[in-house]
Amino acid sequence: MKSITLFAVVLGAAAATPAFAQQMGAPYPVWSEGEKARYATIIADTSYIKEHYKKSEHQVAMRDGVKLYTIVYAPADADKVRYPIMLNRTPYAIGPYKSARMKLNLGPSSEMMHEGYIFVYQDVRGRYMSEGQFIDVRPEKEVHKGKTDVDEGTDTFDTIEWLLKSKDAPKNNGRVGQWGISYPGYYTATGLLARHPALKAASPQAPIADWFWDDFHHNGAFFLPHAFNFLASFGLPRPQPTPTGNPGFKHGTPDGYDFFMKMGPLKNADARYYKGQVAFWNELMQHPNYDEYWQARDLRPHLKNLQPGTAVLTVGGFNDAEDLFGALNIYKSIEKQNPGLRNGLVMGPWVHGGWARGSGEIVGNVAYGSAPSFYYQKEIEAPFFKSYLKDGKPANLPEATVFESGTNQWRTFDAWPPKAAQDRTLYFQPNGKINFEQPAAGAEFDQFLSDPAHPVPFSEATTVGMTREYMTDDQRFASRRPDVLTYQTDVLTSPLTLAGPIQALLQVATTGSDADWVVKIIDVYPDNTPDNPRLNPNVHLGGYQQMVRSEVMRGSFRNSFSKPEPFTPGQITSVPFTVQDLMHTFQPGHRLMVQVQSTWFPLVDRNPQKYVDNIYNADEADFQAATHRLYHAPGHASQLVLKVLP
Repeated sequence: MKSITLFAVVLGAAAATPAFAQQMGAPYPVWSEGEKARYATIIADTSYIKEHYKKSEHQVAMRDGVKLYTIVYAPADADKVRYPIMLNRTPYAIGPYKSARMKLNLGPSSEMMHEGYIFVYQDVRGRYMSEGQFIDVRPEKEVHKGKTDVDEGTDTFDTIEWLLKSKDAPKNNGRVGQWGISYPGYYTATGLLARHPALKAASPQAPIADWFWDDFHHNGAFFLPHAFNFLASFGLPRPQPTPTGNPGFKHGTPDGYDFFMKMGPLKNADARYYKGQVAFWNELMQHPNYDEYWQARDLRPHLKNLQPGTAVLTVGGFNDAEDLFGALNIYKSIEKQNPGLRNGLVMGPWVHGGWARGSGEIVGNVAYGSAPSFYYQKEIEAPFFKSYLKDGKPANLPEATVFESGTNQWRTFDAWPPKAAQDRTLYFQPNGKINFEQPAAGAEFDQFLSDPAHPVPFSEATTVGMTREYMTDDQRFASRRPDVLTYQTDVLTSPLTLAGPIQALLQVATTGSDADWVVKIIDVYPDNTPDNPRLNPNVHLGGYQQMVRSEVMRGSFRNSFSKPEPFTPGQITSVPFTVQDLMHTFQPGHRLMVQVQSTWFPLVDRNPQKYVDNIYNADEADFQAATHRLYHAPGHASQLVLKVLP
């Protein structure tokens, strides 16, 4: 990047000090060269935008007459040079509005901003300065019968038409790309449904695929603080266009565990705090099952018959606490339903949006080498868009570019999961063991008391929200609890590389009639692992239990997510579910550990452990302690099917 070389001039020696790092919001006590470069780039790019781009603001009419607020940043020489267009549609505000002030950064990266594109930002229907009604994850239509029959696909089509044909839009080369992270990633995926011939390249990044699976639910279990905190602000009504957003929720305490315990059953959230103002929260509470409401909001079935000339690059992070499911499944759906389409995948070690918001070198206490975000921006993302929008020919990129943690290297594959990955079954054993051998006769089960009044915390951190770092947190605090079952392999003598999803099959029983089941895959470091000087000096890596993947399953959905059913107390029952993809190598000298538990609070709402028709309407009296068993007998062998690279 051009601006990286400006570091000494722009920041000077002060940038290397911890005080400056704290002031700039850097997450680490000691800066790496990558982080120094990142902040130098931010400062230098702010000046570059003012000197090299012109801003204009527009009200763009859709086919039904609703006008969407759109801000265009065009290179200063756009009247002489025909640049391609990069479109970003978002519900999160595109300001500064009605002002000479400019954005602090443009496009997906500094790399692309310096290459030169026309960057277009648009408030989606019903958000901030755009007219119309906002609908969360608006259902997409297969057939549009008239001008009033609109969705995000039609809004994208109409926007592209305006950009290509309006006299008020800057002249361009007739090629359009679209990108976005998180909700804007969802709008990028829905933009594919515009099927506009000028849309040559699209990159859905951490996209929502279906909010029954992304963000708010995992296998039917409700991610409480993430939904509550987000919707407390985002979900408030916006009657008229406005340049300002809603304030964040004030919990009155930094302790989310305490706050959500005192809130009690979920139905208290609206009664005590929302007061009927957050319509989408109430819809969530009315639809605990995967019913027609959620099925209509599943984007995956619509991602078929896409425009043949459009190339897609889906991007996600293995440490994304919000939309890991979306990235993996948008890619998978497009691949399955559009044979021959240029469809690629990038999965890195990042948190939510980390490939665009930092160097990606550290998540929590886990280091991933030198600036994986910069590698992605320079070697993958920028060449992808340049190829299809400027050169007009296919990019020479692999099908899947995936970061392997544990060894901290990029790997490329012609498919994801890799075709070479082989299924191997890991069996739970007596005495806290787990290995690839079928269990022999002996102790048949382990059991623990699960009490919703004293749930297992998801993190040692004192926080009111879902932390990004929980995905890599040290799990020693959990392994010491009596309501967490812990199993581990012997010390590994050779590398063990997992690549792809994990299929869990738990054989369980409970004295209650419902239960959640949490499975955590953990890399246990050797006791002599040296500390990392870039981390807090109180963080010691000897014996660290790094969570590398985790998932929860609401047991009542074990046979159907549309029709939950209770457990029969005391009866051995199979609970199958998918643990989302990972790519990680457990190095020699390490151990693979698996933890199993039934509460994970407040990350996941408390299961009453007494079956109720709508778990979100449970009363305080419904919550009860129950004894859960995990079986590892020859006829009832709990197991995990892993995809292992030879």
